[in-house]
Amino acid sequence: MSDKTNSIAGMSLGGGKKENFFFCLLEFFEKDNRWFLTSLKQVKEESNLSKDQVITEWVESSSLKKLIVDFPLSKPPCETCDLKCPGEPNCHHPVVVDVRNQIKQLLAEDRKLEKENPKRYEQEREEDNKVHYQKSVLEKETAHHILSKSFKRKLKKGFIPYWNRPVDYWVWKNYYDQLLKTFDLSYDSFGNVSVMLLYKFHYLLRHLPNDLGIYESSVFITLLELYRSEVISKKQILELQDINLNTLARVQVAKAIEKKLGIFIYKNDLELIAKNPKAFDSFILAVAGQSLILGKNREIPKFGAKDMSNFVAPTF
Repeated sequence: MSDKTNSIAGMSLGGGKKENFFFCLLEFFEKDNRWFLTSLKQVKEESNLSKDQVITEWVESSSLKKLIVDFPLSKPPCETCDLKCPGEPNCHHPVVVDVRNQIKQLLAEDRKLEKENPKRYEQEREEDNKVHYQKSVLEKETAHHILSKSFKRKLKKGFIPYWNRPVDYWVWKNYYDQLLKTFDLSYDSFGNVSVMLLYKFHYLLRHLPNDLGIYESSVFITLLELYRSEVISKKQILELQDINLNTLARVQVAKAIEKKLGIFIYKNDLELIAKNPKAFDSFILAVAGQSLILGKNREIPKFGAKDMSNFVAPTF
């Protein structure tokens, strides 16, 4: 096989205390003009290596330069704040003030639209409540602010500086209704993370190569974007959540990605993706990484935060 010219790996770390990690490595080979899933490996202790050492050895041996995880890489503002704290409701940290002002503006614009034409407002909100998934949905949602009732409740609860990160607000604004209606979840950075694994991962970061670029993404957001771009179907997304159908659904999703995104998957790896949800999640994260390499990811505002998440919201 010809020499590779680019590579990206996904590693799913979320979902509880159990350490059931898979690496998924995608590599692009210029001569073949195609991406290949060249490695899908479960992290297990070896005779002379701990799990931590297996991870660092794998990264180094594959000459990896970019890794995508589903783990929070940055901290809430409170964690890095050195200001005299007046209490959470009166927080004057510039990042918190900025995000809270944006939330206030969003709610104010929504109130204005409701007041100016209540009948039309209710009609448009009912239409928005159906949750469309077309490619244009992000542009539509950020262009005007008819807020669903559930999203409005979320915003009124506010931004909590010891729990939320600025990127949480960006995800709420662009994906809140879709995530809730499709997966019955609300995105919170630390809502699906074991504290034990959180500290373990930040320990691992100190032992990974300095030139390794580490990025954060979401399996659920990536699946939504794959659907919006008609790579996969809504039926497949729903079947992924059905305990009786999800094994076959993972195969169908992987095959659809293979066909439409030009990623070759070997039979043994396809079987792993089908049988193990964590292997599937790592594969989806690697696919998000492919969009990063190809320059197909949404621009996320910096919010003035020092400690950014390098969050990847892919497009296809």
